[in-house]
Order: sequence, then structure tokens, then C-alpha cells
Amino acid sequence: MFEFLKTGHIGFVHLFYLNLILSIVIVFFQRREPRTVWTWLLALNFLPVVGVILYLLIGQDYRKSKMFKLKTVDDSIRKAALKQEQFFSNNVEALNDFYAKEYQKLMQYNLMSGGSLMTMKNSLDIFTDGNAKFDTLIEDIKNAKEYIHLQYYIIKQDYLFLSISKELIKKADEGVEVRVLFDGMGGRFMSKKILQRMKEHGIKLGIFFPAALGKINFRINYRNHRKIAVIDGKIGYVGGFNIGKEYVDGSRKFGHWRDTHLRIVGEAVNGLELRFGLDWKYATKEDLFVNNRYFKQLIEMDYVPSEGDNILRMQIISSGPDSETKLIRDNYIEIINHARNHIYIHTPYFIPDEAFMSALNIAARSGVDVRLMIPCMPDHPFVYSATLSWAGTLLEAGGKVYTYEKGFLHAKSVMADGKVVCVGTANMDIRSFELNFEVNAMIYDEEIAGELEDNFMRDIYDSKEYTLAMYKNRSLIQRIKEQISRLLSPLL
Repeated sequence: MFEFLKTGHIGFVHLFYLNLILSIVIVFFQRREPRTVWTWLLALNFLPVVGVILYLLIGQDYRKSKMFKLKTVDDSIRKAALKQEQFFSNNVEALNDFYAKEYQKLMQYNLMSGGSLMTMKNSLDIFTDGNAKFDTLIEDIKNAKEYIHLQYYIIKQDYLFLSISKELIKKADEGVEVRVLFDGMGGRFMSKKILQRMKEHGIKLGIFFPAALGKINFRINYRNHRKIAVIDGKIGYVGGFNIGKEYVDGSRKFGHWRDTHLRIVGEAVNGLELRFGLDWKYATKEDLFVNNRYFKQLIEMDYVPSEGDNILRMQIISSGPDSETKLIRDNYIEIINHARNHIYIHTPYFIPDEAFMSALNIAARSGVDVRLMIPCMPDHPFVYSATLSWAGTLLEAGGKVYTYEKGFLHAKSVMADGKVVCVGTANMDIRSFELNFEVNAMIYDEEIAGELEDNFMRDIYDSKEYTLAMYKNRSLIQRIKEQISRLLSPLL
């Protein structure tokens, strides 16, 4: 009995010192938001065993570590960004361009903080249905002449990927370069057999943060959430659809999958190529920047359009743990701050940080029509409870909230005044703002913004309004779930 108590006492002392050490590391050696620091301190000291396990799984901060140092932008691309930034500074008043004047500071911020070149000569198609998106992607793969670069967070080994891999193998056999990059967590159920078959046909594969123990991946944070496709440097895709049959056929649990994905033709494709090249270099150590064939157009790009060009202004922006700034979040906030009439937001997860929520609340209280659309059902119960809690905060500020009822809403976009839209892979949550690698298209165009806003308004017909009265009348159990989830939201 006494031996048991003695052993337990020693274990408690060890746990106490471990929690103390972790608390010191969090407070003094990691760059975190204050509320995140406090949440971790509460978890470690009030839930000592659970807190330590959670910290080891999702709490470690690698943002300043060497693991991301390989991901540096080529000097020639930095020079191109600097050249364009100088053009904006010296010539913007001479341009007869509403967007260049209205959003000059945002364009420059994206240039200098993320190397995101402003592109002008673009056209794009918008997909909200997985069937149409993947049918078109497969057709573009079939027509590839030089190379195919695919990057997805999730790749599931089902009939959809088998269809895509079949076409990739055909193109590789024809001499087309094929590279496929996927996240180690999202692609953990890919069989070695199909991957080996692809390699045997000359397809190059890259895994971002592969699992250390077979299919078990202990690194939950710092996942590569990007979805990019580039064909011949001329056609690019970016958006929310992963590769899996549920994104095409729906699923028993969620039904129809509502997402937004873009097919881009034009200069902006080079921004997606740049992003792929950086991630590929980190995952495989192969440096695509030594070959100008992939980035020549990006380096030689000029801001001034020629007479008769199809003008669609767009910047490809990205952010992640290796970024000095929260570039995508900052673009979301800047859109909100610029809005004068309305703001429409699609997101499956709504767990904003203080800066994002403050901007949204100010807009709503200032008379801007702020509308948020979220799913009607959870895919992660704790995350959904936190989402409802933060949605309630928006309702109290005067915003409107809708729950999409036709299936599962997975689209991620912020739109304002029928003028600008930011759409891509980044959710409106802390995980996307700080912990995951994301990529979005920042689009300055009335026609495209109008089309995406029309899609939002059509989605309202497939939604139910979640009112302030409904929020205030929720059950005690629901209130408790939301409060606990909200308290833990920096960890979610």
C-alpha cells in the first residue's frame, strides 16, 4: 500500500515538473496569441495528463524551426515582385484602374509579404459540383503536352483516384512529366501497391510530413491543406475539393458536397506553379527552380495590360507556419474592412481569431449586411459547437447566419460589395490562419465576384436562417458544449 502511494507520489512530482517545463516553454519560447497561451496553460494545469498528451500531439510550435527553412523563394521571383511593387508606388495614380487605386495597399502588401504578383491576363471557371470539376480536370490531364503537377491534402484510394491515376500513367508513358504531392495525414490510406505502380511508370511522388510509424501520424498540426493542379503552366486549379468519391457522389452521412473550386487559365497559373514548386522542394528536395521552363512567365510578367487583353486581376496568396504574416487571414480582414454594402462568407468551420472577429463585428454594427453560411451538421462535434458559439457572437453584433441544409458545405470564401472575393483552401478558423499550409486566389473583378455572390444567394434557398432568438433559446446542455468548445477553440 505504502509502496503504491510512494510510486504515485513520484509520478505526480514528475508530472508536475513536466507541466512546469512545458508551461515555461509556451510562455517564454513560443510566439503565440495570448488567448492560445492561456488555453494551453489551463489545459496543462487543470487536466495534467490529458493536457500533456494534447500538447505532444498538437501543441508543439515548429514555426521558427529549421523544418521550413528550405522553402525560400527564388531571388529572380523576389526581384519580379519588387519591380512590380515599385511600379505600383510610382504609377498607380496614372492608371485608369479603380481596383489598382482602391486596393493598392492590399496589392502591395501581398507583393511584399508573400511575393504574390498581381496578374491581369486571366480567365476562370467556377465549379461548385465535384463531378464537373473532376471531369474537366481529367480532360485537361488527357490534353497535357509537357507536364502535370497535382497537389492535394486528401487523396483517397477509390474509383475517383483510380480514374485519375489511370490517365496520369497514360500521360507518363507518353513522356509527359507527372508529379503528385499529397499530405502525409490526408493520404495515409493510399496503398503502397498503387503508389509503386505509379512510380514504375515514371510518375514522381512526394509526401508532405509522412507518418513516422506506418499509417499512424502523430503530427496533427502543420498539415498541407493546399489543393493545386497545374497543367503545362497554362491551366491551374485551386479550391476546396479533395480527391475522394464523397466529393463527387456525396456520402450517407453528409449527402451532397457543396464546395467551390476554380479553373484558371492565364498568368495567375504561375502563382500556383510557384506554390507547388516550393512545397515540392521541401517534400522531395527536388529543386524545380533550376529550370526556367516552369517559372519564365512569372519572372517576366508586367503589370500593364496590352490593348484588347482579357483583364481579370488576381493574386495567388498563401500562408502557413513558415510565413512571417498571416497573409490569407489579413486579406479576409482587409476585404471586411473595405466593405461598404455587404459581406458574404462561406466556411465549414468558423473559429476566428480576435482580429478577424473584431473586424466582422465592427462591420455588422456599422450597418454592413454581414451574412455567414455554415454547415447544418458537424463533421467534428467539438469544432461545430465552437462554430455555433462564434456564430452567436456575430448574431449579437447584427449579422445573419445560415445553415446549409442540402448537404455539407465545404466552400471557403469571403466576398464583398460585388467587387472582390478571396476563395481557396483556407477556412475561417485559427487552424487555417496559423497552423496549416493554405493557398487562396484573391480576385479583384466585378463579374467573378458577382457570380460567386449569386452562388451564395442561391445557397440561401437551400439553407435555414439561424436567428438570434434560436441562439438565445438553445438548451443548457448545448450552451455548456459551446462554452467548453469555445474555451478550447485555440486548440481546435
